[in-house]
Amino acid sequence: MSMGNHARLMNGTSLARTLLVQTTERAESFRSRTGRAPCLAVVLLGSASVAMRHAYMKRVRCDESGLVLRLVHLPWAATSSEVMAAVVQLCEDPSVDGVFVQYPLPAHVDERAVFDAIGPEKDVDGVTSLSLTATAIGAPGFRSCTAAAILLLLDHYGVELEGLHAVVIGTSPTLGLPTGMMMLTRRATVTFCRAETPDLPAIVQRGDLVVAAVGRPKLVRGEWLKPESVVIDAGYYSGSVGDVDTDEAMFAASLVSPVPGGVGPVTIAVLLHQTVVAAERRCLPEVDYSD
Repeated sequence: MSMGNHARLMNGTSLARTLLVQTTERAESFRSRTGRAPCLAVVLLGSASVAMRHAYMKRVRCDESGLVLRLVHLPWAATSSEVMAAVVQLCEDPSVDGVFVQYPLPAHVDERAVFDAIGPEKDVDGVTSLSLTATAIGAPGFRSCTAAAILLLLDHYGVELEGLHAVVIGTSPTLGLPTGMMMLTRRATVTFCRAETPDLPAIVQRGDLVVAAVGRPKLVRGEWLKPESVVIDAGYYSGSVGDVDTDEAMFAASLVSPVPGGVGPVTIAVLLHQTVVAAERRCLPEVDYSD
């Protein structure tokens, strides 16, 4: 490890604040033109503390930004068909602009079927198969909020993806997969790995950019990292711990996204932004709104 170096921490909280100011202005404009605020519906199963905290943070940000959050709270024992029925009902409700299913879902629920029950025009978290396909080929559509947040952070800090070797640890269709695919469309070279990948430390060491999105606290160690690499930590666990040992990474990398205060705040900001965009496209089609 290069002990003389000390990485810069990426300030996701500050970037999120900037995005939310823009979103608030667009939400107010939408309300003044339509007579109602943009509405994000969140489907929440059970009452696990982490999921409840995530839902609460979304409500706080919606309140601050002039959006309405509608919480649909289902029991943890709800079946796949019951969750899908709730999603379809929200998609058919003209007063709802975006539908978000809070994950993780219980093991007995068919996550893919639930996600694909969301209409693409209201898929503001980019989780449907259609949205994933659009991401892969660079077609229009909503992107995974966390993946989009990661790219916004990289852009904000001037990280040019073209020509970089990015190592993405984690292949979740809601996080690792879309992140890597978005990087591919930006002409990065991308290696996908799992926590169980043989020789994982050696693979990570070749990465100019490392995205840890695998669900293993402090999996990525400082000695794994290429000197001056950029490290994005997309994990979060109680005790403010992510997938990267941040203290060690700070002595090897050039830029590190911290936990908390890195990817998380930007992800919520992207979710609200995409909800307002969805509202504009459905209700104000005569206006050419950009993403």
